[in-house]
Amino acid sequence: MSKPPRVITIAGSAAGGSAGIQADLKTFQELDVYGMSVVTAIVARHPETNNNVHPQSLEAIEAQFATAVKQVGLDAIKTGMLFSKEVIDNVAGLIDGASINTLVIDPVMVGKLDSKLLEDDAIDSLKTKLLPNATIITPNMPEASYLLDGREIKHVADLKQAAIDLHELGPRYVLVKGGRLEGPAVDVLYDGETLATFEAPRIDTVNTSGAGCTYSAAITAYIANGYSVLEAVRSAKSFVTTAIEYGFSYTKMVGPTYHAAPRTHGEAHEIKVN
Repeated sequence: MSKPPRVITIAGSAAGGSAGIQADLKTFQELDVYGMSVVTAIVARHPETNNNVHPQSLEAIEAQFATAVKQVGLDAIKTGMLFSKEVIDNVAGLIDGASINTLVIDPVMVGKLDSKLLEDDAIDSLKTKLLPNATIITPNMPEASYLLDGREIKHVADLKQAAIDLHELGPRYVLVKGGRLEGPAVDVLYDGETLATFEAPRIDTVNTSGAGCTYSAAITAYIANGYSVLEAVRSAKSFVTTAIEYGFSYTKMVGPTYHAAPRTHGEAHEIKVN
C-alpha cells in the first residue's frame, strides 16, 4: 500500500470550522495527503471581552511541531496565520530545521471582513525570515499591498506588477490573488521569468469564508502529490472555485466554502491559463 504525502499546516484554529487549520485539514483529506497541524492561535470571539485572537505559547507551538515530526515526518509545510513577530521567528527556525522541498506561505494578514490577523511589527520578520524560503507565496490583494508598503492594487495590471515586485523578496513563485476585483476571478503567477494568469468564473455568493486558506492548502497538496507549481495552482483554483460555488451557511453569518463539493458533485471548473 502506498502512503499519502505528509503535509503539516502551521496556522490559526478557526472555531467555526470554515478557515485556518480546519479548512486546511479538510482540503488535505479531499486531495489525499496526510494532514497534520500546529495551532499558532485560536480565533474565536469571546461574547463578553470581545477578544478574537488567543495566541498559543511558543512552547505549545514547538511541542506540536516536534510531535508531528517524530510520529509521522514531513514532506511539505504550509503556513497560514502566524499573528506575531515572536511566532514568525520561532516558526522560521522550525522550518529551517526541517528537511522538506515544499514550503507554501499564505501570508495571512487580513481576514474576510478586513479583520487584522497580523501584528504590525511582524511584517518585517515575515519578509526576511519566511518569504525567501518559500516555494510559493499566495497573498490576496490587501496582503500584497501590505507587503509592498501600502501600494494600491486595483487592476489585473497591478496584480502582475505586484507579483514581479514580491518575487524580489525571494520566493520561487508568487501568486497574487485577485478575488476582490470585479469581473472574472483572475490570479497572477510569476516565477521570475514568466507571468501566467488563471481565470475562473466569479461565483455570486457571500459564503466564501476560508476560501484563501483552502486555495493555498490545495496548492500544497497538489505539489506534495507531484504536480508542477503551475499545474498545482490551476488544479487548486478549480478545486476552490467549485468549493465556493457550493458554499452555504447555517446562520445569517457568512458561511464556509464546501470542501467536499468537487467530490460529491463531480464537477471541476475549467481554468483559463494565459
